[in-house]
Amino acid sequence: MQRYELNKKKLDLIDWINQLSDKNTIEFLDKLKSATSKETECAELTVEQQKILQKGMDDIENGHVISSAQFWKELKNV
Repeated sequence: MQRYELNKKKLDLIDWINQLSDKNTIEFLDKLKSATSKETECAELTVEQQKILQKGMDDIENGHVISSAQFWKELKNV
């Protein structure tokens, strides 16, 4: 996508957002914006911190997780 096309799309989105009145859509867009900000923050982590987070995400993706209830139950039995 060319730079001018990207800028046009951004301006179209700004115009569309300015016309929104639906609270749910506005809240969704705000959460989307916050999620994007968190990705940027993640890029500021050290390589080691990023590796630790990636391992956690891999564990979740591969089903290597337990529920909160199971965690507390096991903790009480230690």
